[in-house]
Amino acid sequence: MDIFNVYLPIAGIEFNALLLIIIGFIVDVLGGFFGVGGGWIVTPALNIFGFHMAYAIGTDLAQIFATSIIGTKKHAKLGNVDWKLGIISIVGSIIGVELGAQAILELEKLGKAGPVVRYAYMILLFGLCFYMFYDYFILRKRLVVKLSKKKDNNESTDNVEEVSSIARNLYSLKIPPMISFKTSGIESISLWVVIFIFLFTGFLSGFLGVGGGFVRMPCLVYLIGCPTVVAIGTDLMSVIFSGGYGCLTYALKGRVEIIAALFMFMGAVIGVQLGVAAIKYIRGYKVRILFAIMIFLAGISVIFEQIYKVTLIHTYNSLSIYFVLGAAGLLSVFLLLRLMYLYKKSK
Repeated sequence: MDIFNVYLPIAGIEFNALLLIIIGFIVDVLGGFFGVGGGWIVTPALNIFGFHMAYAIGTDLAQIFATSIIGTKKHAKLGNVDWKLGIISIVGSIIGVELGAQAILELEKLGKAGPVVRYAYMILLFGLCFYMFYDYFILRKRLVVKLSKKKDNNESTDNVEEVSSIARNLYSLKIPPMISFKTSGIESISLWVVIFIFLFTGFLSGFLGVGGGFVRMPCLVYLIGCPTVVAIGTDLMSVIFSGGYGCLTYALKGRVEIIAALFMFMGAVIGVQLGVAAIKYIRGYKVRILFAIMIFLAGISVIFEQIYKVTLIHTYNSLSIYFVLGAAGLLSVFLLLRLMYLYKKSK
């Protein structure tokens, strides 16, 4: 496989170009489908394969920025982007990120940043995962029963969604100014509630050191009440700005390996379009359950990482990265096979 090795002058290392293309393709199939950046997969993968961490982060942000533009454009054509909501999410998230970063600095002074972040990450991932499983297997079942009483046919309920009880309760908080989001089908919600939600997701992003997409998307669905496909498109639009800002910051510090980013982009530009295309055929609750599976697997990866930090056995660190990368690959293959099957079925 040495034939595919290329020299990366900024990072000062040799790297397999084919591996970069594959990583870009796999991650952005998921990125286009779920509306997340994928930094929680790519950054540690590049690091374990030879990139210094700063170059891994900067290079990943560069390809995230580029592919998010393509993904957002594709979602916008499908009517899946709520631009008004997305702009508010950017403003709230920026403030939240700064607050999260300050919290990390305080924990660093106490020497507790690493363990606290990892345990918080696991609690968040598994808590969110189990709620989404509950939503799919319990709440969705109630919706199916409710719909079956209204009609006596066998129509699929996969594309039918119900606004969560949490979102309905937040709608009842009449704190002016009130605002509506036509694309998301939200008639009235307090602007302060929306800003606070994005402050919260931004704080988690800054605190955990991740892009925040995997937190923001379910918050858009369960707290604000967006349809799943609109939450995905709007989240991806927000990733453009967070990825662009991060890319610029790291580029100014000389930590973006542009050649590696271009190779990843070669795979990503195809992957993100296939991921967005899958949304046409796999929607609603099916997207939610697949997202829950993805973050569950990510949580397992974090457990391996925590075991490594405690035992200092490098096998667990490698296992953490290979596990999440392998899981992402398998999930991408599943989405592509499902896309081909449903596409042929629709003909």
